Amino acid sequence: MNSYIIQTPEWEYIIRVLIAAICGSIIGYEREKRLKNAGIRTHILVSMSAALMMIISKYGFFDIVLINEGIKLDPSRVAASVVSAIGFLGAGVIFVRKENTIGVTTAAGLWATVGLGLAIGAGMYISGIVFTFLVLLVQLLLHNKRFKFSTQTTGSIALRIDNSNFSIGEVSAIFKEKKLDVRNMRLTLNDGGQDVTATIIFSKKDNINDVMKQLETIGQITSIEITTFG
Repeated sequence: MNSYIIQTPEWEYIIRVLIAAICGSIIGYEREKRLKNAGIRTHILVSMSAALMMIISKYGFFDIVLINEGIKLDPSRVAASVVSAIGFLGAGVIFVRKENTIGVTTAAGLWATVGLGLAIGAGMYISGIVFTFLVLLVQLLLHNKRFKFSTQTTGSIALRIDNSNFSIGEVSAIFKEKKLDVRNMRLTLNDGGQDVTATIIFSKKDNINDVMKQLETIGQITSIEITTFG
């Protein structure tokens, strides 16, 4: 083991970092294409850093051990700290917006990127590369509606109405007619008009385009924004 560490050329470590960067960029490209907060650059930096930390953890201190035989070394300590530290970065891409949590999948992807970086940094090339494509497969397939197990998705409808005396009953009637599962509705008076925001659970059978067309028939509504978080 010691002879391998001594004889391992520096360029082999650099190759591991570069392979980790390529794998991280593959995951990051998918996230950036979907306009997520963490894209290619973030995933490359995370995977490269994780690979380098693993190399340091596994090989960086063995020269001290060779010189001082009485010193004991835990080669997993630095790598374990990397897994803990990624939690702070993951928390930075998670947002709670209108009672909906956004960014959890991206945060999980960053955590997975750390894992592949550590694996490649340790010299487990095949495991790291295969894991990269497994993550990509999950991101692509399960994002497709045909492969979703849930038949519901959470969303919001935001309306701008240029009349402070407008009765919200018309909007509620449309929601009732379309049999939408409205969880809450908030009305705010603003500059002579009203802002209406509703949190809705859309089922698979709901046609969002039909809902928008129905709302467009109300002449006093000047802005309609429908967002889904599924």
